Amino acid sequence: MYQRTIAVLVLGTTLLATSSLAAGGELDRTVLPIAEPKRPVYTELDVRQVTMPAHFAVKAPAGAPNVVIVLIDDLGFGATTPFGGPIATPTLESLANEGLRYNNFHTTALCSPTRAALKSGRNHHTVNMGFITEMATGMPGNTGQIPNATAPVAEMLRQNGYSTAAFGKWHETAAWETGISGPYDRWPTHQGFDKFYGFIGGETNQWAPYLFDGVTHVKLPDDPNYHFMTDMTDQAVAWIGYQKALTPDKPFFVYFAPGATHAPHHVPKDWIAKWKGKFDQGWDAVRQQTLARQVAMGIVPKGTVLAPKPAAIPDWSKLSDDERRLFAHQAEVFAAFLDYTDHEIGRMLDAVRATGQMDNTLVFYIAGDNGTSAEGGPVGMFNEYTYFNGVAEKVPDLLKVMDRWGSPETYPHMAAGWAVAFNAPFSWTKQVASDFGGTRNGLVVHWPKGIRSKGAIRTQFSHVIDVAPTILEAAGLPEPKVVDGTPQIPMEGVSMNYSFDDATAKDRHTTQYFEITGNRAIYHDGWFARTIHRAAWELEGRRPLQEDIWELYDTRKDFSLANDLAKSDPRKLDELQKTFLREAAKYHVLPLDDRGLERAIAARVGRPDLMAGRTSLTLAEGMTGMMENVFLNVKNKSLTITADVEVPAGGGNGAIIVQGGRFGGWALYLKDGVPAYDYNFLGMQRTSIAGTQPLPAGKSTLRFDFAYDGGGPGKGGTGTLSVNGQQVAQGRIEHTQAAIFSADETADVGIDLGTPVVEAIGSGQKSKFTGRIPKVTVEIKPAAGPVAMTTTREVQGRVQQSRE
Repeated sequence: MYQRTIAVLVLGTTLLATSSLAAGGELDRTVLPIAEPKRPVYTELDVRQVTMPAHFAVKAPAGAPNVVIVLIDDLGFGATTPFGGPIATPTLESLANEGLRYNNFHTTALCSPTRAALKSGRNHHTVNMGFITEMATGMPGNTGQIPNATAPVAEMLRQNGYSTAAFGKWHETAAWETGISGPYDRWPTHQGFDKFYGFIGGETNQWAPYLFDGVTHVKLPDDPNYHFMTDMTDQAVAWIGYQKALTPDKPFFVYFAPGATHAPHHVPKDWIAKWKGKFDQGWDAVRQQTLARQVAMGIVPKGTVLAPKPAAIPDWSKLSDDERRLFAHQAEVFAAFLDYTDHEIGRMLDAVRATGQMDNTLVFYIAGDNGTSAEGGPVGMFNEYTYFNGVAEKVPDLLKVMDRWGSPETYPHMAAGWAVAFNAPFSWTKQVASDFGGTRNGLVVHWPKGIRSKGAIRTQFSHVIDVAPTILEAAGLPEPKVVDGTPQIPMEGVSMNYSFDDATAKDRHTTQYFEITGNRAIYHDGWFARTIHRAAWELEGRRPLQEDIWELYDTRKDFSLANDLAKSDPRKLDELQKTFLREAAKYHVLPLDDRGLERAIAARVGRPDLMAGRTSLTLAEGMTGMMENVFLNVKNKSLTITADVEVPAGGGNGAIIVQGGRFGGWALYLKDGVPAYDYNFLGMQRTSIAGTQPLPAGKSTLRFDFAYDGGGPGKGGTGTLSVNGQQVAQGRIEHTQAAIFSADETADVGIDLGTPVVEAIGSGQKSKFTGRIPKVTVEIKPAAGPVAMTTTREVQGRVQQSRE
């Protein structure tokens, strides 16, 4: 009787286990997570009399490769030596010599859109990433909120038996979801990654980043030589070694995305010294030399010419000696940053080699998430936040700090002429989605076990959305139809595997739209129609969207987009314009949104705002790490800060409440017991309103009132500091920041994380308040006069007037 019962139950177990199997006995991987078999029910009393069912575990297909994606930030097609550029990248070069170079690979022209498209295999508007997360709107395609229906490839791999880890820059989390309240659905560890170590926003101070390990803030070491690039590499090296030590047969997926070469261009001095004098010839000569190498290497076809340089970029020969000296050094620092970054990428890949599994590791080294950035403007920047606040920097001021360029005392960017040079042979730059200078990026694919060709060039048209389908095919995995209960929007990319060992294979990705803030284009069967709506350094569109001027190119004969055929073939242009509109409607690109800095204001564009409708925020000590989009917006308005503090015997010191850091922000603090409020305007002008007497031991109430002048954004006002109801100081703050303090410096109570707003009290543990702060309240009030940012041009115009 018992034997018959056991036999029936074992048979039942076998039948139930097949519920997660597809035809042919394979796991059904089209629905994730893969369903576990139902648990059998036993009636046998003694476990020794029962045959144990097989353990159910999801494993990757046999032979599935490890996968590594390296994504460099803000790096153009003509920058690196493997693609004819002037900047040596030995790691990229080595991979290219053993793998494939793709010279017809494209991104979206901007950070968040490229990253979300890369990981999802869908167009950037499909995943609601029409622009960067901080400037999302309420319109579909632009919300900045990745849908559940577009699961990332990391999650697909994780649920198919891979270990997954991401290191470096993220920039895909909705801006209002970056605080402690979450939700964490769009943080890396809920987007397919078991491990995350890096920063959430669009850029970071490489010397003093605000980092997360998973969702936990990382306390930085007290090391004067600390640099994030080395730190993230150390973390990746350790993870790769540990993962393979424990589970050598389990494949991994590593997403390695440095903050480099996005501004700030921070790099150790010894790396900068290597590049001294290498760019004295100037951007025009560098551009010409790059094209010559590209032709000689076969990176571009013979007969390719340089596309016209934008009129806003001056000839190098017409610059002053001071300008040439300054700009050449800016390029030296940028080159050093890339050189240093490529070296660290090499260290990470050495960790893969140390596991003995490099031959079966599929590596994508993407040299740029868009073209090189021209956001440094005509002369470059000591502090990149001047760009975001509409404040122009001047050469005489920059010369004074040139020797410190790239150090912790700077937050620098380079002149736009270098962006054009490093995007050779194309005309335009990052943000310009309608030019290959914004979207054409060098790609190297390396997979010794899976690719027979070595050191070859592939010319097939491809796009960042093709990477995820390529990974799935290489791993032997189907694209899932359902993930976590949500039916999936099919991937819109095309696997590139067909081109791995066939240089002459016919293109399979034949149509692709491009669009960022009104710059738009359509590629179809070798033809390319586009309109340049605005450059990165232009505040608004050149004309209304309906009046944009379109151009036409045959990319099969015109690699660099130098020969406009619009007048000679108007019928083809009209055909492609109609194709663009069809694709734009299909992928949620319409309606177009070409607004600029005003998109930073959530209420103007329908973006959720945690502080919407609130005029006050009450905090206490220990509440730290509040990024700008989850804190009360104190810009362009009057405010009151009221802090209840308890000063210990012997006096108090340290930060009470701060926002921002060395390159822009404000702080209420005690120094040697004396209360003060400091406003740091972009690191250019510091105003301190301080008392004269230290606070007594015990409880006190500090109050700071700021009466904003009104009359537009970025104006000044009068600050008044009081202690226990008595005024102790008053002063003028002539200029305030109109749009942003920082991308990742935070608001903190009782400490100043990151770089210091006030150098005298420092940051980190040095700035920690020595007493207690039971309560601090920030209240905002309407200013006396209109302050609404009506247009981007008005933002900059008003701010510039305030400086003058």
